[in-house]
Amino acid sequence: MKKKTYNKKERQYKRKVRLLRSLLCIIFILIVSFLLLKSTREKKTIILNVSEEMEMESSMNKQDYVNNDISWKKTLVNRWNPIPQNYPLQVVKVKGGERVDKRIYEPLMKMLNSAKAEGFDPRVVSGYRTEDEQKAMMNEKVAVFQQQGYSYNEAKNHAEKWVAIPGTSEHELGLSVDINGVSYGIYQWLQENSYKYGFIFRYPDNKKEITGVEEEVWHYRYVGIDAAKDIYEGNISLEEYLGELNSK
Repeated sequence: MKKKTYNKKERQYKRKVRLLRSLLCIIFILIVSFLLLKSTREKKTIILNVSEEMEMESSMNKQDYVNNDISWKKTLVNRWNPIPQNYPLQVVKVKGGERVDKRIYEPLMKMLNSAKAEGFDPRVVSGYRTEDEQKAMMNEKVAVFQQQGYSYNEAKNHAEKWVAIPGTSEHELGLSVDINGVSYGIYQWLQENSYKYGFIFRYPDNKKEITGVEEEVWHYRYVGIDAAKDIYEGNISLEEYLGELNSK
């Protein structure tokens, strides 16, 4: 009788333990679900805040575009000078599917063909972007830095060193292209020859305090042959070139 009584108590104890474990599992699942839901909501809020802030920043100081045959080539766009309102744009596709302003298509093709004749294989990997596409790039870059442990503000500051604030990117003008090749030699060739076709090496390392952008050896901007020649020979940035023009 004592043995049977002991077994019955043991079974009751085991049932209680199983019940307790089940309750603990349910509580754990509920806690994890709550944390995941909270994290998702916070992430959406962060992305929304990024977009809202960028929209506010890109809309500041916008000026109406003055339309003439010369000004479009020398339109200054950087973090302090947003794209002018009513800026005219008609894009065409280049080989590979990227788009550029129709007005730079011919000189761009001449430059790429010349590089190809020299044994390089240049490719346009990025051309015109809409403001929404630029916002998406910024959001992605901010998220990358946040995943590395930076706070939102820190991540945003780091991201802006590498990705232009939407509304302030030359890619939104359609006048800039990012060019890559199978060898690093293409960048050297572009730095030495792009001005002959009206393009400039837009973001050299020694001008980043002026341009507000870290060095991008792949980024070239069309300004016209005359301006490109002056910028190349003077070893100056577009900002410095336009500043000299305005001071005359």
